[in-house]
Amino acid sequence: MSSGDENIILNPRFEDGLSNWAERGCKIALHDSIDGKVFPQSGKYFAAATSRTQSWNGIQQDITGRARRKRAYEVNALVRIYGRNATTSTVQVTLYVQLPDLREQYLSIANVQATDKDWVQLRGKFLINNSPSKIILYFEGPPAGTDILVNYCLVKHAAKPPPSPPPVIEDPEFGVNIVANSNLDDDTNGWFPLGNCNLSVQTGSPHVLPPMARGSLGPHKPLSGRYILVTGRTQTWMGPAQIITDKLKLYLTYQVSAWVRVGATAFGPQIVNVALSVDDQWVNGGQVDASDDGWHEIGGSFRLEKQPSKVMVYIQGPSPNVNLMVAGLQIFPVDRCARFRCLDVQIDMIRKRDVILNFTASELSGLLGAIVIVKQRDNSFPLGSCINRTNLDNEDFVDFFVKHFNWAVFGNELKWYWTEPQQGNLNYRDADEMLAFCDKNGKQTRGHCIFWEVEGQVQPWVRALNRNDLTKAVQNRLTGLLTRYKGRFQHYDVNNEMLHGSFYQDRLGKGIRATMFSTAHQLDPSAQLFVNDYHVEDGGDAKSSPEKYAQHVLDLQKQNAPVGGIGIQGHIDSPVGSIVCSALDKLAAVGLPIWFTELDVSSNNEYVRADDLEVMLREAFAHPAVEGVMLWGFWELFMSRENAHLVDAEGEVNETGKRLLGLKKEWLSRAHGLVEEECKFGFRGFYGTYDVEIITACKKVCKTIVVDKGDGPLEVSIDL
Repeated sequence: MSSGDENIILNPRFEDGLSNWAERGCKIALHDSIDGKVFPQSGKYFAAATSRTQSWNGIQQDITGRARRKRAYEVNALVRIYGRNATTSTVQVTLYVQLPDLREQYLSIANVQATDKDWVQLRGKFLINNSPSKIILYFEGPPAGTDILVNYCLVKHAAKPPPSPPPVIEDPEFGVNIVANSNLDDDTNGWFPLGNCNLSVQTGSPHVLPPMARGSLGPHKPLSGRYILVTGRTQTWMGPAQIITDKLKLYLTYQVSAWVRVGATAFGPQIVNVALSVDDQWVNGGQVDASDDGWHEIGGSFRLEKQPSKVMVYIQGPSPNVNLMVAGLQIFPVDRCARFRCLDVQIDMIRKRDVILNFTASELSGLLGAIVIVKQRDNSFPLGSCINRTNLDNEDFVDFFVKHFNWAVFGNELKWYWTEPQQGNLNYRDADEMLAFCDKNGKQTRGHCIFWEVEGQVQPWVRALNRNDLTKAVQNRLTGLLTRYKGRFQHYDVNNEMLHGSFYQDRLGKGIRATMFSTAHQLDPSAQLFVNDYHVEDGGDAKSSPEKYAQHVLDLQKQNAPVGGIGIQGHIDSPVGSIVCSALDKLAAVGLPIWFTELDVSSNNEYVRADDLEVMLREAFAHPAVEGVMLWGFWELFMSRENAHLVDAEGEVNETGKRLLGLKKEWLSRAHGLVEEECKFGFRGFYGTYDVEIITACKKVCKTIVVDKGDGPLEVSIDL
């Protein structure tokens, strides 16, 4: 076992030749140079993995016995590629883990775009949850025939970064528009055409503030009714622009709002985008499909977390030669706390109930004036998390999950590519063990997912099937999965991300989607069947606007698909409450329950990340159509996004995690007082389970009650 910060890689710089290193399906060689062109950047030598015939071939080292479980390690390596016609390729460092029961796991640690010109640094972290019998670290990735070169490889205990301080934002000027001459009182002054197009000011645009902006700003003076007309556009990116560099403050969340319209000559989809060029990097400020005639609200948000040298906002998107119209562009900082105060009123209305405790006893005289203490044990609102099979081997992870969540969803272990990676080679072992864990700990489960409509997520053997064989395979998948787990998953995401993919529909016809729902319902009538998609709630993707998502559900229902719920994934950046709420309102009109199914937020600052998470949880909890929230993980190194975790790799709860726990505590009710005349005690509390303690002059009695959702006060009789 290693101790301290020593490197657990032996012979890390190849000073002892290739000692302790081995080939992985290829040959390895030691060099001090190649062809007089390639030299080590550090030290005297480097290693090369040559004669590679598969992408997984490379150079490896067995680190069994030196890597400790539940300890975070950081890999730091210097790599490049070499070979005929090899100019650039991804190099990845991977961990192979074999467990005592011979089960195998592959953990992708990090990857980098390597070139044949320079050495590049490859850095990443890993954590081993279990006690493997074998651990091998290896480099892989480039196509066959390309050599992988490694100058050095270090693996040390990962140093904990210093905690990020809360950002100090002086005079944030909430609600103040930073766009100059937004109302066009001064012709086009402050604006310039991006590209060779023409700007002019016209009249006839809406005077009202777009609804999502109104939700943040409240009462507001009318817009001018003037708009910028952009003509002579020969490229999609051409449109009106402004430089706003000096007006932006770091770590503030900005809302974007405008009315947009396209000219009558437009044909086909016309996606309008408010874009920001931040040091020449594109940042999305909102998108809308403005294909049909009329004005369209565009809304989005963004935040900067490092100081830029130049920021330009511009409106772009429609096809060349299509005129673009823009009115009332607003970019303003959002006051999140002001919105939270409004949400608290809504939360009280929809998540609480009046409760009257009626006490009876053989001697009623002893009850008057008795002390009553009411403490809520748990809130019944579903709050869950994604888990992976390997997480269950880490008792610290398990402890946090069991204590703080009441639902679970499996990250990969129920997906078709996991349960049947090769045709007929079924693997339900992981899912079986995870379900048994959830049953043992009283956690309800979502089944994610039966199918995935995005072609890149479909395993190769399924992609290779002809139409008849694919039809049979789809039926076998449905029958196999839903028969095996009948009654055990409360929800299923039937065909994931149908707004962003069409693999099954393209091959089996439009009716296949409704058939998947109908067949799933026949096989397991108790399960609620969901649609599930992303970028629905943030204004950032015209493909998956709430209007298009709602229509998508209605189209499925017209084909008699038994859709039971609407899943919003919730992979979101810099969320704005009024934009999220607007999407929820539009989807709620469909009349189905809404769940956030894969919620995560990302920021390099834990306090800002906590703020983002709080926005999403409060918006969800305050909306009557939302019936549950699932986080897409919480533990560092086991999340799909960087800087999204609530607990670090070694179990320390960060500021984001503390915010979650604080909200959970806030949403528990307590009350105390004395038994009144008529032997009653009343309080108002959140739905959930309560412990009630009654203390009289001669005894103490403890009872458990459940406050369910319902109309009117809940009357509970307690016999002492």
